[in-house]
Amino acid sequence: MNYVPHTKEERDQMLKTIGVFSVEDLFKDIKEDLKPKSFDIPEGKSEFEVIEHMKKLAFKNATHLINFVGAGFYDHYIPAAVDALAGRSEFYTAYTPYQPECSQGWLQAIYEYQTAICGLLDLDVANASLYDGGTALYEAVMMAIRITGRNRIIMDSGVNLIYRTMLYTYTSNLSIEFVETPVIHGQASRQEIYKYLDDKTAAVILQNPNFFGVIDDCSDIVRKSHSYGAVVIESVYPLSLGILKSPGSMGVDIATGEGQSLGIPLCFGGPYLGFMATRKEFVRKMPGRIVGATVDRDGKRGFVLTLQAREQHIRREKATSNVCSNEALCALRAIIYLSLMGKQGLRELAQLNYQKSEFAKIILDKIPGVEVKRSSPTVNEFTVLLPMNADEVVNRMIDKGFACGFPLGRFYKGMDNYLLVAVTEKRTKEQIVKFAESLEAVLCS
Repeated sequence: MNYVPHTKEERDQMLKTIGVFSVEDLFKDIKEDLKPKSFDIPEGKSEFEVIEHMKKLAFKNATHLINFVGAGFYDHYIPAAVDALAGRSEFYTAYTPYQPECSQGWLQAIYEYQTAICGLLDLDVANASLYDGGTALYEAVMMAIRITGRNRIIMDSGVNLIYRTMLYTYTSNLSIEFVETPVIHGQASRQEIYKYLDDKTAAVILQNPNFFGVIDDCSDIVRKSHSYGAVVIESVYPLSLGILKSPGSMGVDIATGEGQSLGIPLCFGGPYLGFMATRKEFVRKMPGRIVGATVDRDGKRGFVLTLQAREQHIRREKATSNVCSNEALCALRAIIYLSLMGKQGLRELAQLNYQKSEFAKIILDKIPGVEVKRSSPTVNEFTVLLPMNADEVVNRMIDKGFACGFPLGRFYKGMDNYLLVAVTEKRTKEQIVKFAESLEAVLCS
């Protein structure tokens, strides 16, 4: 129990014991503008009052809106079995399984998750999950630098801007040179990437489908990058792999992505799930935990953390990564979801998302002044050019019951009238038609 001094003498004695003479001395290293202006805080409330206050705040969230927003996080249906199984107490109360003799169930669940991710991405080895898609991409960049000993990163600007911002933030104090190349007709510009590609390049970062929902077979970029000894990193939308060419079949070295669409609900930014897989030859450069299967002395199958012990994550600058907290509960949801869907289910789901988005394109294209961008193929997300500011349209569509998309002008200069629209399997034909009718009414009013 923490001891709180009750008298000035007790407080002064405690300060003297730690070698300072006043409370001001204790906090002198904190800048003045960071210190609290006052400790005059309101009186506490009762449990009932707090609950009622939280309810009022929660009611301000317009969760009733029909969702056409994507931009990296998607409104997919989650089978009831995911919540039922992941909510079992032996799973949601368990911490990181450092003691294999106590954690065989958890370790097997993580092992099965890794196996499923390898199969989905068509790569050799996956780790036991990361925090989210952005931090997974950052870890892949650091991994590429360790592999090549180089420090130049070429990144296609079709990579999610949230991820790009995270990369720049995480690496701001590191000697890494970033080069961003533009998209041409929605796809990665080969000409621009090849212009900067040389024997100083550590990695080329791509995304498929990219932030605009555009599909691109990057096999040619991969071959060209490998000819210079560079590592190729690709961020992917996992459900799209039900119908798209896998990173492994393109020759990609490290694949990462956001696993939120694998049975994890939209929840104001998290907790989400970062996945990563790579080729076997790079496994010792991979961050985070890896679970392996083995047998005990009696020949019984068992599971253990392998290649990296916990101490790996507290070795400061010598550590592979600072990844430490356990993300296994989100990974568990992902493996339950993938197991329920199966190979054929994923294929049918991806096709359904694609077909519904193509139907939405046809309907939206009929609205006067609206242009659906069709220069490149997309999966379930596409760009629409509006005759007015997209931010204004988004705000006005809320009153009609729709979260109608993501205004690209927030991320890209000169795209103030562009709207990114996502259509998942949850959007019915009636909702899509009503969405188009409401959009037309907003544009004509």
